[in-house]
Amino acid sequence: MIRVLIADDQEMVRMGFRMILDAQDDIEVVADVPDGVSAVAKARELRPDVCLLDIRMPGLDGLEVTRQLAGPDVADPLKVVVVTTFDLDEYVHTALRNGASGFLLKDAGPALLIEAVRAADRGDALVSPQITVRLLKHFDGGTTAKREAPAPSEPLTARELDVVKAAARGLTNTEIGAELFLSLSTVKTHLASVQGKVGARNRVEIAAWAWRSGVVD
Repeated sequence: MIRVLIADDQEMVRMGFRMILDAQDDIEVVADVPDGVSAVAKARELRPDVCLLDIRMPGLDGLEVTRQLAGPDVADPLKVVVVTTFDLDEYVHTALRNGASGFLLKDAGPALLIEAVRAADRGDALVSPQITVRLLKHFDGGTTAKREAPAPSEPLTARELDVVKAAARGLTNTEIGAELFLSLSTVKTHLASVQGKVGARNRVEIAAWAWRSGVVD
């Protein structure tokens, strides 16, 4: 059972998300809260598998909640999916740096909401190319950001580069395997190797590195 926490200051959004998720046999909403302070407290208390966080919330905004639950300094980080809209694009870069492992449009619809939760739970959080690729390209593809991209500790192999490019386009592990004629375990092995070489904590950070470094343009 995938245990989910929902944090959003709009009661109708929380109710809608809860109804959709609780209707699934493999998902259980363990809490829904209206503000960032409650989100941090409940998440630390309940340790849900996935936290769905709105960006604009009273007390602490979703960016700060993400940092406290999933940031670089967190010893045992939780998986966070940031709920965003395209008019909040400017915040997504910060969310990435604060440890977010995925993004969801507020009006994405039931199917994508369910997919986002399941994908985050299995560590395959790039659930929608139209969300993540656009945002990563917009925020991490500029020349200034490219200069900030760390060089890998050792060169990536040709196959690793193929996998990175596919991940940065928003493909899931299964889709990468089908496109490159690789087994699922081989895709995961390549991604794990790349994580070590570029200092990324998850596939979202791998994708961000690919955009910043110019591997994908």
